[in-house]
Amino acid sequence: MTKPDNIIKLLLVDDSVDDAEQTISILRNGGIAVRPARASTDIELEAAFEQQTPDIIIVDVSSKNLSIKQVHDAAERGGRDIALIGCGRGLNEEAIVKATRDGARAMMLRDSHEHVQMIVRREFEALTMRRGVRRLEASLRESERRCEALLDSSRDPIAFVHEGMHVRANKAYLEMFALDDFEDVESMSILDMIAPQDADDFKALLKRLSKGEKPPQRLNLKAQRTDGSTFDATMEFAEASYEGEPCQQITFRLQAVDPNLTQEIEAMRSKDLVTDLYNRQYLMTQLEEAAARAVNGKTDQSLLLIEPDNFKPVLDTVGLGNTDVLLGDMATLLRKHLGDADVAGRISEHTFAVLLTNHDIEATRKLGDKLRNAFSERIFEVGKQSINLTVSIGAALIGEKNANAATVMNLATTSLRSAQGEGGNRVNLIDPSEQDKAAVESTRRWIEAIDHALANNGFVLYYQPIISLHGAEGDFYEILLRMAGPKGEIPPAQFLPIAERNGRMPAIDRWVIANAIRAIAERERAGNKTTFFVKLTPQSLEDQTLLPWIAQQLKTARQRGDSLVFEMPESKVVTSLKPARAFAKGLEQIHCGFALEQFGSGLNSFQLLKHIPVNYLKLDRNYMADLPKHKENQEKLKELCDQARHAGKLTVAEFVEDAASMSILFTCGVNFVQGNFLQEPEKILSHAVA
Repeated sequence: MTKPDNIIKLLLVDDSVDDAEQTISILRNGGIAVRPARASTDIELEAAFEQQTPDIIIVDVSSKNLSIKQVHDAAERGGRDIALIGCGRGLNEEAIVKATRDGARAMMLRDSHEHVQMIVRREFEALTMRRGVRRLEASLRESERRCEALLDSSRDPIAFVHEGMHVRANKAYLEMFALDDFEDVESMSILDMIAPQDADDFKALLKRLSKGEKPPQRLNLKAQRTDGSTFDATMEFAEASYEGEPCQQITFRLQAVDPNLTQEIEAMRSKDLVTDLYNRQYLMTQLEEAAARAVNGKTDQSLLLIEPDNFKPVLDTVGLGNTDVLLGDMATLLRKHLGDADVAGRISEHTFAVLLTNHDIEATRKLGDKLRNAFSERIFEVGKQSINLTVSIGAALIGEKNANAATVMNLATTSLRSAQGEGGNRVNLIDPSEQDKAAVESTRRWIEAIDHALANNGFVLYYQPIISLHGAEGDFYEILLRMAGPKGEIPPAQFLPIAERNGRMPAIDRWVIANAIRAIAERERAGNKTTFFVKLTPQSLEDQTLLPWIAQQLKTARQRGDSLVFEMPESKVVTSLKPARAFAKGLEQIHCGFALEQFGSGLNSFQLLKHIPVNYLKLDRNYMADLPKHKENQEKLKELCDQARHAGKLTVAEFVEDAASMSILFTCGVNFVQGNFLQEPEKILSHAVA
């Protein structure tokens, strides 16, 4: 199911219903989920705003009743942040300038499918980002308010220092230095709080800080009160900001215990007790600091994630009691090959992480290969067992574009899983600047795999029951496709989009049809009357030889035409209406059926039935999400079913999730239901044909 946050609430200001439908279809064909509405007058515009606040408004510049300025002003009156896009055919410079002046954020050529999809995606991403920034700003203000309250109530003496001067200090800090009010310290330098014997060293530290050097975590010295008395103190430093300005947060603590002991305790808090590497909390803190440095222009930083391959059999060999010993030995080997500036940690049960600085992409790759070789060549002696293991390493470079700790960790994890998926004992590195090249190479490998599957019957058919709620004769199934891969079957979402972009769908469609007819013949010979629903892509509609070929396949297999129902999404039929109509009429001649998928997603879906012969309507899956909880979806389904019944069409509800939905669908008048709740797809056990 599409997440609600990813469904664009779209308002089309257009005089033409057909043009509006075409825009919706273009977006849906590009994988953009929309919830559309249309307005052509100011009354309809206000009604649309009352019904739902749109994310994006697309205004046809040739609209007679509503101009871009009128729509913009209406949106502004409600204080709404809405992306306003102008569209038209043959736009000239004057039209673009005027539309932009009137409030359009972007202009798009409505007949260019790629441009329409690109502009809508970009503007929705920008809108989402603006909304996210506002939420973050609100959260920041709330966090700052809470921090102020915590700072004032803290028993730790804390001050914020900018360029050596106090900009904020809490009550505990004032009490420590015998001050009555912050005004007493506001104009004072932090140097005034340091005893004379340590003043020179502290002044040198301030100079280093002004040059951008990192402060020490702690500094032991003598502090001085305003009355001249001194005391032993420990200063703790942390980078911070105050009112938007970078500064140092300094916490003073009395040296009540041995400073060496304090240091040891703090070190223990940051360490993993099993491996003596840093723990996840410390490493994530360091990763956040590295991301902050990347924002400020620091380069040549990266994160490595290291996991032993096939670790479960290794655990079974050494036993659970010796696992910690093995992990400790692995940590020792890891530490041996790292530099002093490298930060290594254990972040989960058997996952190690290394944060690298001053390592460019080549140095990172070389270190990864060095570590991989070191592990593969090492024999670990654990108890009475000699263990040889390999590791997979995933790496991600930290740059300005991905300067976020969670993002970097996710990229490194993806890289690690990719290395493991390719067989393990390898290093995989993600460089944001190289990802485009990697995408090209990945596409090339996918095309090779698809071509190999076509040449060697490397596809697998599944079928899922479509169950009649009114006792229709025979068995009904939808045919689903998988591709055989080296490590199991590959779902269609991974390879079909690439196949479609690279012209492989007509060949795949023919493979599916031929093998579906063969499977029907086998079932019919066993006495099972069967109807298969087979998906078809728009590229196949351009093939003038497809219909005669289907007829010949049915004749050769001695099968009736109505055992096949070809199905296409409503949105794709709208954008390929002429060839789709010709194909559907051709199917009538050979007695095959035709179905529209995702029906009911357009502004007036039943209008389409006037142009194309259809037997089945597969209702839009978005109506099925949590159906028992959404009364409006139930009412819409009933309306669609009533209209379908009067039009002589059969309805199919896909993605049925629960028994409660079944009862509702029966009441609405749905003819057929389908979904994993009823039965998951099963493999067709038959020999493929070329």
